Amino acid sequence: MGLLTVVGDSQRPGRGRGPVGQVRGVLHRLGRRPVKGLGQHFLVDTGVLQHILSAAELGPQDVVVEVGPGLGVLTRALAHRAGRVVAVELDASLAEALRGEMAPFPQVEVVLGDILHMPPAALVAGAAYKVVANIPYYITSPILHHFLKAEHRPQLMVIMVQREVAEAIAAPPGKLGVLGISVQLYARPQVVAYVSPRSFYPAPRVESGLLRLEVLPRPAVDVEPEDFLNLVGAGFAAPRKQLRNSLAQGLGVEPAAAVEALRRADISPERRPQTLSLEEWARVWGALGRGRG
Repeated sequence: MGLLTVVGDSQRPGRGRGPVGQVRGVLHRLGRRPVKGLGQHFLVDTGVLQHILSAAELGPQDVVVEVGPGLGVLTRALAHRAGRVVAVELDASLAEALRGEMAPFPQVEVVLGDILHMPPAALVAGAAYKVVANIPYYITSPILHHFLKAEHRPQLMVIMVQREVAEAIAAPPGKLGVLGISVQLYARPQVVAYVSPRSFYPAPRVESGLLRLEVLPRPAVDVEPEDFLNLVGAGFAAPRKQLRNSLAQGLGVEPAAAVEALRRADISPERRPQTLSLEEWARVWGALGRGRG
């Protein structure tokens, strides 16, 4: 993947009348403070904003779903580029304030509610769409699974996540874990940039990664997704052990049975689970007779 730049450090947001001061001013007018339990870290760096927009490749034909729009910094930028923006906000007071801010933009719809309980197809009325968001980090995996496993999946996702999570999702064989496999089954991931904590207010304790996911029209390998991912989870039951032992432990079978399945898949039983590629896991799935009948 090569070395990526940490964006945000060279243009640290200022105080007073700068971006941080503006965010503080808006929160003060609302009588609010960032809610830690909702993972509220507001983007205050315009350079990072441009990275997001560039990765999303938006045009007037695009429908965008934004998760957690907060104070609307990204929402406003999306409104200038996309044909329609559906911004889903869980915080009632922020949603109400954002509706007022977005009143000049009839193409923006602010929806109050929990994205995890909203079918994507209903949000966009069945239209093709992209997801562009600075999501709350504590629900990264549920949000990814919500969209990638939906019947009506997005064409593209550009999301801000914790750096370590971004790297795990885009990991190659050798470092590939359950999260990476579960995402790469549905999408081609790329870490676009790393983002300094100082690009947000309040600053999170971790560095962030801007992740671009090109969503595939069908799963990357020919498997039954849920059963396949259950198998992968079983295979990582003891990731530091050799695959024959980890798989046997996860499936509750004798090591000899795991060895036989791995040999049928042409995979050495001595390998570690994280060294397998997505295609090799699919071979293990097939060798175990999963999906038959």
